[in-house]
Amino acid sequence: MERRTLGSLQVSAIGLGCMGMAGVNGMAAMYGAVDRAEAIATLHRALEIGIDFLDTAEVYGPFANEELLGEALADRRDKAIIATKFGFDIVDGRSVGVNSRPDHIRAVCEAACKRLRTDHIDLFYQHRVDPKVPIEDVVGTLADLKREGKIRAIGLSEAGPETIRRAHATHPIDALQSEWSLWERTAEPDIIPLVRELGIGFVPYSPLGRGFLAGTAKRAEELPDSDYRKHDPRYQGANFDANMKAVAVVKAVADRHQATAAQVAIAWLLAQGPDVVPIPGCKRRATLEDSAGAASLKLTAADLAELDAAAPVGSTAGERYGNPAMMRMVRI
Repeated sequence: MERRTLGSLQVSAIGLGCMGMAGVNGMAAMYGAVDRAEAIATLHRALEIGIDFLDTAEVYGPFANEELLGEALADRRDKAIIATKFGFDIVDGRSVGVNSRPDHIRAVCEAACKRLRTDHIDLFYQHRVDPKVPIEDVVGTLADLKREGKIRAIGLSEAGPETIRRAHATHPIDALQSEWSLWERTAEPDIIPLVRELGIGFVPYSPLGRGFLAGTAKRAEELPDSDYRKHDPRYQGANFDANMKAVAVVKAVADRHQATAAQVAIAWLLAQGPDVVPIPGCKRRATLEDSAGAASLKLTAADLAELDAAAPVGSTAGERYGNPAMMRMVRI
């Protein structure tokens, strides 16, 4: 597996998003049922094939996802680069708002290390910006944790341009994690050029558009109530039909390369630059190995032009989130 650079870290070119192994706010099956033994086997298989960049967060579960990684990596911690996140108040198993107070950051770091069965976190992200706490105080606390050896690198998630600049001026930021894919390209006009100017790596989550770009998506109306995507506007009604037009092009490119649609979608991101490390979510070995195949898929200039034309910035039908509160937490 090719290696890429995120600030001061060297990681596999493709990471593993672990959220689906535990869900969020008690939704243990956001994308369908989870087999714990298979999830652990998937984590082990990732390391075997060279995918060592593993992404989790305290709010996934909450806590259960970090505990799962801690169990799976107990005898192979030295082989993994673990990224986790802080930034929410969690009460009775649910996040009830953002919290990036310095004392809270320290408490989460200590608790996450215990759940992960480690003495340090490789990449510690602020999961969402807390408007009540100056970003300088947040990054200052993270810089202290880095000097103390409790974390190795500093990350932000879904931060806006001004916040990114202020954060980086306080201490170099290693990585920004935000949604980016062929169906969510709003970071391209301003965020991507900014992080490149500052030397910050970019970690796209949902690189398959919550599974849509894999080409096997079902309409929201066909999904169970427990599936997060049932409430995703882009999976609903006429939006679904409009968005499937772009997926048809992804499939056509895949057919030319004897690849899968998911591999093409991930390869498109990899082709955007050597500072991009997508983290497709997997909870089964078969899905993981399919995603890993994107690392060896080389799209041509003609392929990339065709994909760009099929899904230009702003063309995806439907709002990014069905819940307005989710949109209010991005680009702050």
